[in-house]
Amino acid sequence: MPLKIAFAASRAPVAQTARAALIGRYGDVAMELADVIVALGGDGFMLQTLHDTQHLNTPVYGMNRGTIGFLMNAYGESDLVTRLEVAEEAGLNPLSMTTWDMDGNKHQALAINEVSLLRAGPQAAKLRISVDGRLRMEELVCDGALVATPAGSTAYNYSAHGPILPIGADVLALTAVAAFRPRRWRGALLPKMAKVRFDVLEVDKRPVMAEADSRSFRNAVAVEIQSEPSVVHRILFDPGHGLEERLISEQFN
Repeated sequence: MPLKIAFAASRAPVAQTARAALIGRYGDVAMELADVIVALGGDGFMLQTLHDTQHLNTPVYGMNRGTIGFLMNAYGESDLVTRLEVAEEAGLNPLSMTTWDMDGNKHQALAINEVSLLRAGPQAAKLRISVDGRLRMEELVCDGALVATPAGSTAYNYSAHGPILPIGADVLALTAVAAFRPRRWRGALLPKMAKVRFDVLEVDKRPVMAEADSRSFRNAVAVEIQSEPSVVHRILFDPGHGLEERLISEQFN
């Protein structure tokens, strides 16, 4: 039986042109009927596609038609079916974020790459950090802090000088962004199932925004983060170019 493919593309003209060309060659089905979803764009669009299709449990194969392509494969119009048939699959558990704002509202979101807290005013944020209910840092003065998965460790986490994590590692990276006190504190490695809580100090004077894969919530007063094992995002890569190889290669570039 022919492989049923659904094509999704970002709004970028180059991605839309690629989608039209691929549909002309391979056809197109609704995502709900597809054996595989092909996402055309950059890493941001790949994350969006994974979130949007989470309920389908359908593997997603990305082809780079954007500016960043860490989660994407090289673009090519020929032999796509063969590439899909031999692709290697990686399963990713997202982070679950729960945040409370100054008005007492509770918000929840999932993040494949990272959950971050960022100052939303001219003054540095002040954060209290607890892990599994135990106070670990009374006060972190910083521009922000984040918790990253192995898949997201080469994104914002790496830019903030956090560690690159092997894809199979059962750890999360807790990384500070421009830490002022403790001076140059960069963070910690935590067990994958650890529950991290940030309490925002002096919230009126030092507002903080919480983000889960760029989904933002303003005026956060507390944020809890933990891995969500019940959700598995399925990503496909060309043989020899999977996440594990990319994470290793990135450290030698």
